[in-house]
Amino acid sequence: MNEEILQKIALIQERINNACKESNRNPNEVKLLLATKTIPAERIKMALQAGQTLIAENKVQEIKEKYEALKEIPHTNHFIGHLQTNKIKDLLKYNVSCIQSLDRLDLAEKLHQRLQFENKTIEVLIQVNTSFEESKFGVNPDNAIELVKHVAHLETLKIKGLMTIGLFSSETEKVRKCFRLLKDIQQQIIALNIPNVKMQELSMGMSGDMETAIAEGATIVRVGTAIFGQRIYPDSYYWNENI
Repeated sequence: MNEEILQKIALIQERINNACKESNRNPNEVKLLLATKTIPAERIKMALQAGQTLIAENKVQEIKEKYEALKEIPHTNHFIGHLQTNKIKDLLKYNVSCIQSLDRLDLAEKLHQRLQFENKTIEVLIQVNTSFEESKFGVNPDNAIELVKHVAHLETLKIKGLMTIGLFSSETEKVRKCFRLLKDIQQQIIALNIPNVKMQELSMGMSGDMETAIAEGATIVRVGTAIFGQRIYPDSYYWNENI
């Protein structure tokens, strides 16, 4: 099993390198994030022992369940799922360094209040719904800049960039439009030069569309299936607002 995970990580690294070569980008600009939803701690450990350092969960409950088993191995933990305000206190117990799914002002304000109380700060990415699907979380692209401006006033939240989940489609050009839109929003925000806002990260692209995302400027690709194997349900299940 360990050998299989190692081989799959090597294949993903090769895909990243090739995609960067195609786009005249430096492979060091693209971080591999292991999306570990539903994956047991033992298998995640194998990937960390193989030299991977960045993992992310979709559910606070899963972070909690795996925390003890993984805490001795140095790694960085992001949160990429929909965060309910009643789970903020729980999430902050588990050494998460970045919330990639900040998509609404009430969440930002409640997060800020809790962080003030705990005298902490946290990195965040603003999640944008670039596919305009009702089943997806994320701020509407038309409202993304406004949200960034509001969140920038909350000094406990360090905005580091943007995140999106592209369209689940085999039509590459339709998927590309989602990633291109995120890049476009990033460039607009950079031009505004808003205090307390950095736009260094574009988290976009998963196992099936990472090459397209890299071509459009991704700095973080979130890969689970291509390393850990198929999950019980398709990706659309884990990212669906209606479930």
